[in-house]
This record gives sequence, structure tokens and C-alpha cells, in this order.
Amino acid sequence: MRIAFRITRMLLNEIHADLSRQHPFAFERVAFISCTIAEQGHNDLLVLASGLHPVADLDYEHDLTVGAMLGPGAFRKALEYAYSHSVAMFHVHRHEHCGQPAFSSIDICESTRYVPDFWKVQPRFPHGTLLLSRDAMTGLAWLPQTRQPVSISRLSVIGNPVQEIEHGTR
Repeated sequence: MRIAFRITRMLLNEIHADLSRQHPFAFERVAFISCTIAEQGHNDLLVLASGLHPVADLDYEHDLTVGAMLGPGAFRKALEYAYSHSVAMFHVHRHEHCGQPAFSSIDICESTRYVPDFWKVQPRFPHGTLLLSRDAMTGLAWLPQTRQPVSISRLSVIGNPVQEIEHGTR
């Protein structure tokens, strides 16, 4: 299965601005992106990013072992939004460098723990995680049929300029 992810330049800029805000104790910011899903052909999915859902300062927990630890309130708000608006949800954060980012082992481990919770409120959608750098991105989507992560093979930023990022499939 091939998965394409599209986001507008304006929404991506909004996400970068949100992730750039300082937090009183967390080393990095995290947010959620609501997405609609469209099938493209027999075995392809298109994920369309539609909205940013920043994590409130109070929904971070003190944890010096990771850049940011989200408390249950952050996930509850994202789950409620997914349920009430019938959308897929993608967690997003940024690694502070230029060039192609790569998920850390902690990123993968934590994603594997929280993504299944989104199937409790939207079982027919893929949910996942997006990782940004200053000028690139990568992503994983967990499919409800297999419950396994699949690399997003094409990420497109729609706007001026258009940006296309191709990845091999996993």
C-alpha cells in the first residue's frame, strides 16, 4: 500500500510557528493534525491535513528523559476531536535540524503505544505521526487493517513553492 500525505504551505507554516513556541519545562513542542482520508485506486490512500490542534501548556508532563511528554489530557482532547469530527489524527513534532529527519526509537515506541487509542474512536481510519525538520518531513501511518506502521511514501506541500518529498515504502 502506498500512502500520500498532502498539507498546505499555510498550515505547515502554522505548525512550525506553534512548534517554535517555548514551553516552561518541555524541551520541544508537540501538536496533532486532523486529516481527512481518500482512497486513490485499489491500494493507495491520500491523507489530507486539514487542521492544527496545539497541545496546551498544562497538558505536558515533567519528564527529563524525553523532549516532551504528553499527559492524558492532551490525548483525550485529540481523541474527542477525532470522534466528534470524524477525522484521522496525526501526532506531529520537530527535530531541530535541516535535512531529512528520522524517527528515534523513542518516537517509534511511543507512537506504537498511542496510535491504537485512536481506533477506539475512529476505527476505519489510519492514524499516525509526522516528523518535521526545519525544511523536510517524514511520516508513518498505522493502518486499521494490519495495525502496522507504513512509511508515508509521498509528502506534498501545496503552496508557493510546491514541495514533493518521496520516500521508499516500508
